[in-house]
Amino acid sequence: MSRDHRPAIAILGSRGIPACHGGFETFAERLAVHLVERGWDVEVYCQDGGDPDEACPDEYMGVRLRRLRISQTGPLGTLLFDWRTMRQAASGPPRLLLTLGYNCAVFAALPWFLGRTNLVNMDGLEWKRQKWSPPLRAWLWCNERLACWFHDHLIADHPAIADHLATRVARRHITTIPYGADRIVTADPAPLAALGVSPGGYALVIARPVPENSILEIVRAFSSRRRGMQLVVLGHIRPEYGPYPRALLAAASDEVVFPGAIYDAPTLAALRVHCRLYVHGHQVGGTNPSLVEALGAGSAVLAHDNPFNRWVAGPGASYFVTEADCAGAMDAMLAATDAARQAMGAASRSRHAAMFTWTDALTRYEVLLSHWWQRVPGRKTLEDEVIGTAAAAE
Repeated sequence: MSRDHRPAIAILGSRGIPACHGGFETFAERLAVHLVERGWDVEVYCQDGGDPDEACPDEYMGVRLRRLRISQTGPLGTLLFDWRTMRQAASGPPRLLLTLGYNCAVFAALPWFLGRTNLVNMDGLEWKRQKWSPPLRAWLWCNERLACWFHDHLIADHPAIADHLATRVARRHITTIPYGADRIVTADPAPLAALGVSPGGYALVIARPVPENSILEIVRAFSSRRRGMQLVVLGHIRPEYGPYPRALLAAASDEVVFPGAIYDAPTLAALRVHCRLYVHGHQVGGTNPSLVEALGAGSAVLAHDNPFNRWVAGPGASYFVTEADCAGAMDAMLAATDAARQAMGAASRSRHAAMFTWTDALTRYEVLLSHWWQRVPGRKTLEDEVIGTAAAAE
């Protein structure tokens, strides 16, 4: 039998796979590989920056990669990539479309007018993020509403996001599926030495250096007095990147370490498993993958107090609102006994096992996608292929 009868899907909206950038790319990779293993024909659109030294395979673990070369960088490059992927996906063979994010939802009008079945993961409340300029926030605000109009079904990664979307569309058009993360029990501490830290001797922050992630407040709180340990802050934090990174560097004591952005999986696993405290300052968004990964690694969590983080981390975590709150919580948690820290880590693992495993997340996605595959116009089934083969033989 050919692959024509298999359920088919194109995944749009990420930079592509293999994942080496962030949460959307990790999710796209895990979902695509899972669906291939379950018998789907899967294609992922990938942005090719034109680097001649960058390897560009056409397939990854059974997933077909559709690479589009975009020479422009920044928002214009993203805009062009999203337009070209949507145009190609809408004009391709009958298949289900899954779009990750709504930043360019205006382009979803094309498959909608062509009668293509297109689902969208609505991500977070992008238009509320302080890092965007007022015109860009207005663009995102409009595109959130366009996404509600031009997609067949909306996927929220958090109940609070679903509640927000329910003010735009009927509840029956929304499904809530949070992200998953791997359970990490142990990790080789060897990568820590290259960063100048030791197991249990540091707190950890993994976040983009933008105001709504509270990194400046966290750095100031940690640096308000000598800690006798270090704060490791991952991310692109260099003075030439703008005023916010410069403010972070200026506020940091000599106990704060800025090793840059790290995507190496063993190093990230070691950092999460062996940290004394994981600090999560995100104020806007839904189920943040970094927080879920900290739960899966059994990290003791201190998070900004808002409905998003409260639902994810649960009652076993500690929370802060102000910089002073954060400093006080750090005083208590960094001085806590090993038994108390281990209890918080156990609570994190329990929360992860109950709500945020990849097995659960990917199974729920597969069920939803299989339902919508039945509505794809012009789709071919195994029965169609058998009939066609029999007719050709007559």
